[in-house]
Amino acid sequence: MKLNYILKSSLVLALSASLFSCTKEENKTPTPTPPQESDVVRVTQNISANETWTANKTDILGGRIAVLSGATLTIEPGTVIKGEAGTGANATALLIARGAKLMAEGTADKPIIFTTVADEITKEAVAAGNFASPNLAPDANGLWGGVLILGNATISASASAVQIEGIPTSDQNGLYGGSDDADNSGVIKYISIRHGGANIGAGNEINGLTLGGVGSGTVIENVEVIGNQDDGIEWFGGTVNVKNAIVWNAGDDAIDADQSWGGTLDNFVVITPGDHVFELDGAEGTMSRAYTIKNGTVVNDYDSRKTGGDLINTDKNTKVNLENIFFKNVASGQKINRTIDNPDTKYMNIVINGSGSADDYVGDGPAPAGITLGSSATGKANVSTLGWTWAAKANALAGL
Repeated sequence: MKLNYILKSSLVLALSASLFSCTKEENKTPTPTPPQESDVVRVTQNISANETWTANKTDILGGRIAVLSGATLTIEPGTVIKGEAGTGANATALLIARGAKLMAEGTADKPIIFTTVADEITKEAVAAGNFASPNLAPDANGLWGGVLILGNATISASASAVQIEGIPTSDQNGLYGGSDDADNSGVIKYISIRHGGANIGAGNEINGLTLGGVGSGTVIENVEVIGNQDDGIEWFGGTVNVKNAIVWNAGDDAIDADQSWGGTLDNFVVITPGDHVFELDGAEGTMSRAYTIKNGTVVNDYDSRKTGGDLINTDKNTKVNLENIFFKNVASGQKINRTIDNPDTKYMNIVINGSGSADDYVGDGPAPAGITLGSSATGKANVSTLGWTWAAKANALAGL
């Protein structure tokens, strides 16, 4: 360590000069003592052993970082993780491979923030309760990748294990699927994923939160995805449940399910999606099962510039139970598709806040009994559990 002397008088200067001929002159700026340890850590290698990311440091993802099978990544409450810019094979992301675990247990007072290096949010701001980005709008997207969790639960696809979208096929850590529906990929609570969705190829972006073959032993509660270029949350098979979720400003679909996901999404809010609110597909292989989406509120027009695409889009193989969902301020032309030719999609207490009749919002015939028009609903999201989010602090949940 260098000693810097602040010379306050000519007498001290003369004395110092006589004793130390190499002492800096009085008019020179003292050299600051470098910190003993940086509070920024750039992560560039896959994680093959147990590791903890602490809240007193900001972790920078310098590429696509995989937590490998057998390893557990623990992230402390209040930690800020930022992804560098990159597209194609260089898109940054955090990938939890099959057999690995993510223990990311934030709290309502100290959520874990995943964002871009362009975001000026700091760990000090999070510790002080300021969860909003100070410089990026909530619809800024595509500035890094996202979070992908892959497991060994069953999927309905061309094989028992396949490559997840958004990850190059050259990376075998992108495989998901197996035979263990109780598979455990960890605990994820109070996390906010922002400004992601980097493109790795034509029509192949990374979702905010991707869940591929994730088993029911995994706990996912209190998740917020904001400003993702592709989908907000997407399930590919698996059996994991998700509770208390917000998707705001997804560039594509807000909620997307594929390959006979077999879990439940309970208590959620969707705000201004770019395309479908729900893109709900079924089996792609021989295995076929149902999932449940319930207790949700969809705010169609929070941003007056956008109205989104269709409300609910399914395919002929979709088996889903939709219960207690309120669509607020639906625009003319938005539809719920395939209500007749898909008898395995069930509607219960779906209320649309629009004009005309419920039939006007159904794409292929009269509205089923479970779809009605109304200005309020008995079944919808309980937003009191979501007050920790950026969306809540930006008043995007006001009146819900």
